Amino acid sequence: MIFSTLEHILIHISFSTVSVVITLHLISLLVNEIVGLYNSFEKGIIVTFSCITGLLVTHWIYWKHFPLSNLYESLIFLSWSFYIIHMILYLKKLKNNLSTITAPSAVFTQGFVTSGLLTEMHQSSILVPALQSQWLMMHVSMMVLGYAALLCGSLLSVALIIITFQNGISIISSLDKRKHFLTKSFFSREIQYINKKVNILQSAFPLYVRNYYRSQLIEQLDRWSYRVISLGFIFLTIGILSGAVWANEAWGSYWNWDPKETWAFITWTIFAIYLHIRTNINLQGVNSAIVAFIGFLIIWICYFGVNLLGIGLHSYGSFN
Repeated sequence: MIFSTLEHILIHISFSTVSVVITLHLISLLVNEIVGLYNSFEKGIIVTFSCITGLLVTHWIYWKHFPLSNLYESLIFLSWSFYIIHMILYLKKLKNNLSTITAPSAVFTQGFVTSGLLTEMHQSSILVPALQSQWLMMHVSMMVLGYAALLCGSLLSVALIIITFQNGISIISSLDKRKHFLTKSFFSREIQYINKKVNILQSAFPLYVRNYYRSQLIEQLDRWSYRVISLGFIFLTIGILSGAVWANEAWGSYWNWDPKETWAFITWTIFAIYLHIRTNINLQGVNSAIVAFIGFLIIWICYFGVNLLGIGLHSYGSFN
């Protein structure tokens, strides 16, 4: 009874904190000059991470099994995994760029889970015989961690595609403003000399000046997208292999071409193609990012779409 009450309290605190964090995040996107606002946003992230960690532990103790037996519990763990990836990027001092992309994934997932929209799914019960195995923690945790890492890496690739194909902000205009400032600050002979140098820079390296900062950001997104997706691919591979061993113990066959298994295999294939393309220097960047974007869509089909059908050997993870 105590753990059940504590679980409900953590859910309400978590949702309230997430609401505040979402508000702070939206304001920080509109007003970049407020440094303290971003610090408050990160502190809110830490608070929500602590709440969802406590929620997982409480749920584990109360129901006496690792909270991965249904879609609601796996969504909580997915949100927790998003927070872990966000914390890693934040500690790597990449908070200005990459963590801005990964933070909403964790916040909105947790907000969806704790909002009360999935009330019927909150009701856990005794595990079905197929789930009463030591492989539950190994298989499902690896799969969800793989989903989280692949989704975050794919989001970085999506950001790369958007930045690559958008017009971008011309930096030459800033050079023009600098020239205007110099005309008011120096003597005319110095002004003519500096303006001449600036004109040479604009005429000789227009594309380089215009795209320098954008290319640096694209390179960073491509590098970290590859790293995160590689980590997620390892988790996904371990999850599929452990699931095959578990399936052989539970159902007498390593592979049954269940809808969940089929889409998991498709997901694995897509990201295997991504990693293969990524090894080719000529295909890095936008080409590999497009494959990652396709994988992003496939993951949601595998994770949510199959559960909407509620058929197959994994139907116990479906919506009620």
